[in-house]
Amino acid sequence: MEILVIPSVNEARMDDLANKTVIVIDVLRATSTMLTALAHGCRAIIPVETVLQAKQLQQPGYLLGGERACKKIPGFDYGNSPFEYMDDKITGKHLIMTTTNGTRAIQKSLKASTIIAASLLNGKACAKEAAALRRDIVILCSGTQDIYSLEDGICAGQLIEELQDILLSTGGIEPEINDLGLSMLYAYRQVQGNMTQALLNCSNGKRLSKLGFTDDIIYCSRLNLIDLVPIIQDGKLIATPVNQFI
Repeated sequence: MEILVIPSVNEARMDDLANKTVIVIDVLRATSTMLTALAHGCRAIIPVETVLQAKQLQQPGYLLGGERACKKIPGFDYGNSPFEYMDDKITGKHLIMTTTNGTRAIQKSLKASTIIAASLLNGKACAKEAAALRRDIVILCSGTQDIYSLEDGICAGQLIEELQDILLSTGGIEPEINDLGLSMLYAYRQVQGNMTQALLNCSNGKRLSKLGFTDDIIYCSRLNLIDLVPIIQDGKLIATPVNQFI
């Protein structure tokens, strides 16, 4: 089994993603926020690339969420802070979401066999699901404006650590990991004991802190807080329980 890590959505080629298990990461903040919404009862999330697409899909009972330049889009119900999705108003609702990087990465992965949305908050759960599928895995870091982001790379390292342990213990499989993936694994091991500080120090962490979102960074730095796996089904992100083959 191969594990390929891609540093940003701009560097992802369709051929690399087709018929693979693709794990999309946008730690600060799209995949962390979408997971949080699903954990608080959101029925389904429809990720789209543009603001226009989001508005065209809106219908009665559907909510709009998303950001541009880290700020809530005018006229939308929610922005991209996970704390906005922790109330009863999201329960049972469909959410149409567009973000600068994360939802674009999901859209680019649509030829994959399975698309999973991962973050530090649910890395172990996502690794279990991906391992159970027994296909080659692509970990797609969303990045920021087509440039690699450290927090996404650290999350890729978390996933690889978990995947290695699961595959070795359940099937004696030693996955082949590309050099970037190995680099991210070593980076994750270096900072896992002080994850919050690592995220506060990265470029996106500093930018979000200046905009008043320090609490978002602290929350998004927590490891394996939520035991759910968001998976794309018929164009919608649905929360699924962790595969219990392990």
